[in-house]
Amino acid sequence: MLGCACAIGAVAALGACGGGGEPEQAGGGGAQPLELKIGDLLPLTGDLSDFGPPGRKAADLAVEEIRKAGTGDTVTIAHEDTQTDPQAAVSAARKAVGEGASCLAGGWASASTLAIARSVATRQRVLEISPASTSDEITDLRDRGLVNRTVPPDSFQGPALADALAPSLGGGEGKTVNVGARNDAYGTGLAKSFGNAWKAKGGRIGEQVIYDPMQPSYNSEAGKIVQGAPDAFVIVDFPETFGKVGPALVRTGDWDPAKTFVTDGLKSDSLPKDVGREATDGIRGTAPGAPDEGDAPKAFGELYEQAGGPGRQTFDAQNFDAVMLCYLSAVAAGSTDGPEMAAKVREVSGPPGIMYTFEQLGDAVKALKNGDDIDYQGASGPLDLDEAGDATSGVYDLFRYEGESLNVFDEVPVRAAGGAKVKAGG
Repeated sequence: MLGCACAIGAVAALGACGGGGEPEQAGGGGAQPLELKIGDLLPLTGDLSDFGPPGRKAADLAVEEIRKAGTGDTVTIAHEDTQTDPQAAVSAARKAVGEGASCLAGGWASASTLAIARSVATRQRVLEISPASTSDEITDLRDRGLVNRTVPPDSFQGPALADALAPSLGGGEGKTVNVGARNDAYGTGLAKSFGNAWKAKGGRIGEQVIYDPMQPSYNSEAGKIVQGAPDAFVIVDFPETFGKVGPALVRTGDWDPAKTFVTDGLKSDSLPKDVGREATDGIRGTAPGAPDEGDAPKAFGELYEQAGGPGRQTFDAQNFDAVMLCYLSAVAAGSTDGPEMAAKVREVSGPPGIMYTFEQLGDAVKALKNGDDIDYQGASGPLDLDEAGDATSGVYDLFRYEGESLNVFDEVPVRAAGGAKVKAGG
């Protein structure tokens, strides 16, 4: 398990242990400096390892911005490797909480986030904010408000994917799509969400193949996915598993990546190199992104590039926002107690309230300590968490693999995901 810590501020002691201690302040107007520790739960190895290092960099940038704001509060962050594995994710979360974290940024894979929520966040009463987990199962958790996310759920992405696919076929009416998906909360949930949206367009789902992500090979599954000469394909997977599924599809001789759509788990700059261009060239897909317009997304992009290190990757802005929400929730609560922070996370993430970006963090903190309401505008766009803790604003990137490049050719507002008009090809 990889662990490291980055501290800011002048105070070295940690004031909270898993959210179970006494709150440091009672209310957002107190003058006592906060001492908050955040556990950053990242997929530094395993299926989602492409996304881990950029996510870690984004989290460190958030902590640095908090330090630069000069609020007098102390924030530390400890990075732990979830290995893209639910059991390892629980161990990483327990380690972070055992070392004093009362807010967790993570997990990333939906199966990991669900495991952390059930075994750690709700039992030890710590706030959990995932930057990447999209499964609809998370919406229905009985979590007392402790489990939240800076990314929209798949109930939004399924329709967005159907909207993106339909123009390439001249509409959905009478068109057949075969679906291949990994057998976990992410894969099965998104396959269902897309399937319902596609049928609502008058289309049909032909073959739906749910496969074990731990198999050594996928020749049989690939053969089933291409059966029936469908009009298009949808694959819901992670890069490491698709490294086997993609070549197996190519070997069938009946699969065309240019007729294939994928989701956020396969939006990775390194995918063509890792899997082979014959398995990626022409693939299109949807993924939560950051708006092209807006002060905060642009400022974050500049900040990220200037910092050097790993290049941009899916969910980096969302992890930056998860760390920021951990801190702003603590300020609003005047406490590093998990449940008290959880009671404030929705208030600071959406209207009503004065809008602040991370570039105005010092003013946002002053407002909160004065007892005022704020509406944090994220690096990934407006978040507007609802009662279930789901982000309900932002955009989906529409992307395409061309040669060894991944190109974003359009974006769809999350709120318009059920009926937006999008470009057919990019």
